[in-house]
Amino acid sequence: MRGITRRTVLTVTAGAVTAPAVSTATAAAADATTAASEGPQAAWRPDPVLRTDLVTRVTPRNNWLVTAVAIQYAHHIDLRGGAVPAAAFQVQATVGGRTAPRTVTRVYSNTTAAVDDRPDPGRPGDHLIVELDPNDSDARAAGTDPFPLDRAYSVRQVADVRAPGGGPVLRSGPFASRNNGIITPVVDDFAAGSFTDSAGFDLNFRLYQPEGFVRDSRTRARYPLVLTLHGGGEVADNNMTQLTANRIAVTFAKPERQRRNPAFVLSPQIPLPRPMDGPDGTDWTDAKVQSALIELVDTFVSEHSRNVDTDRLYVVGLSSGGRGIYSLLAKRPEMFAAALPTAGWGDVAAMERITHIPMWADHSVDDPVVPYREGRFGKPGTWTLMSALESAGARVSRGEWGNDLPKAQFEARSRELLRQARAARSHVLFTSYTPGTTPVSPHFAWAQTYENDVVIDWLFEQSR
Repeated sequence: MRGITRRTVLTVTAGAVTAPAVSTATAAAADATTAASEGPQAAWRPDPVLRTDLVTRVTPRNNWLVTAVAIQYAHHIDLRGGAVPAAAFQVQATVGGRTAPRTVTRVYSNTTAAVDDRPDPGRPGDHLIVELDPNDSDARAAGTDPFPLDRAYSVRQVADVRAPGGGPVLRSGPFASRNNGIITPVVDDFAAGSFTDSAGFDLNFRLYQPEGFVRDSRTRARYPLVLTLHGGGEVADNNMTQLTANRIAVTFAKPERQRRNPAFVLSPQIPLPRPMDGPDGTDWTDAKVQSALIELVDTFVSEHSRNVDTDRLYVVGLSSGGRGIYSLLAKRPEMFAAALPTAGWGDVAAMERITHIPMWADHSVDDPVVPYREGRFGKPGTWTLMSALESAGARVSRGEWGNDLPKAQFEARSRELLRQARAARSHVLFTSYTPGTTPVSPHFAWAQTYENDVVIDWLFEQSR
């Protein structure tokens, strides 16, 4: 990977490989000619597979999962209104030296190598999408680092697929195909880069650029910048898990959010070996890391001064990233328009310097990793920091509810808290999650934070 100097932020994009197209008419004519010349045996010839790809997804609670296999054929597939039985395909995954079957949940044709989330999915096309159960024990795509998944999956068709009239559409055969590549929607749209600060310290990062800027880099349109600070579990050298370990960055780059709020999304990653020179032994407060982070943001904004809206810089983060937010805001209180710190901790003395900054914090009351009141490494948790903000003069609007509420109810509670905050002229909001309600682990308070459209809409409304 090429380094990025202080003077130039260089982004790297990956090209796509496209298989040659075969028209329906041409394929049909070829099939008919071959069938006539070869006789009855031609009916059982395997259908040509051009490539097979894994389709993965970053999920709110289970991290990065392989959720489908996309098979591209040399011809158009038209099921004529019929359905493909899940039992027609068998999928096996070899991960960590262990081979196990994956559960096929539904199969349908499509025009691209993409999952169709509609209740009645699919359309005629040259791809067949084999969806997999995300709850399978071998569904994970990464631990601390991404798993080596190239050719790790095999797919075999074990039964013919027929149209409602009885004619074969896809024939089964003895051969299995293995995945050529891995497709991760949204994540694949982040360019990979690195930044070397004035002291020679390197930070890897991923960058999402809004579509309008990509189409015309000479545009004078100005976009917000969202800076994401990952948690301690994503400290690594892979320049990937800050995107795939949770949905903090993906949330702001997904198409539906970019249509509403086009923005740059900058996601740096702390390298190994872990820097631990910070005042409380954390990573984003490490002097080297924080200095490089601030310089990265300053350089990016300077290099893109025509297109970054400097009145709408936002910082979001979880766990160790939440700790980084409180420290960064106190160091640069004039830089950011708003912040979303989740399950963080910080310095009480710093709160008086950031009373003016709009903030929506959240934390699980029963968090055992970063205790809600006591925090970590002798620095208090979110409840204590919010009380310190109040003592320093900020109005804090507080609410508590379950972190396992359905999305509609969860957002309704957030909407009511926001209504109360506006009535009280409060720009600091604090959501606590009732003990026993945060899925997977009480520390994972962010399970719904970045799925919450009320919170994200509020963030983009803020301006310095």
